[in-house]
Amino acid sequence: MLLGNFKKTDTNGFRGSVRTLTLNLELAFEPNAEKKGDKSPDYRVITGDMEIGAAWKKTSDGGNAYLSVTLDDPALPAAIDCAMVKSSIEHGYSLVWERRRKARSGKGSSEF
Repeated sequence: MLLGNFKKTDTNGFRGSVRTLTLNLELAFEPNAEKKGDKSPDYRVITGDMEIGAAWKKTSDGGNAYLSVTLDDPALPAAIDCAMVKSSIEHGYSLVWERRRKARSGKGSSEF
């Protein structure tokens, strides 16, 4: 599911918006100038004057670069884990999300 569209900024960050049935936010991914190690995020995700998430640079099994993104807010039932990937639009990036599926239990289940 597409959550939003972003463009790269002059400061090596990203700016764009997230639009869902319950969210309508302008976001900025700002490079983390205080990154201290591999576990520290590469970007801070900001809306207005609030930090609402973080992003880490990753590479897929197929060799494609992407950002692993976590967005969180006390009003949400759980954090949103999503990914920012290069889109087909020139200089464009898409923030995408997929609902985690529950593991099927038992063999031979007739449920579908």
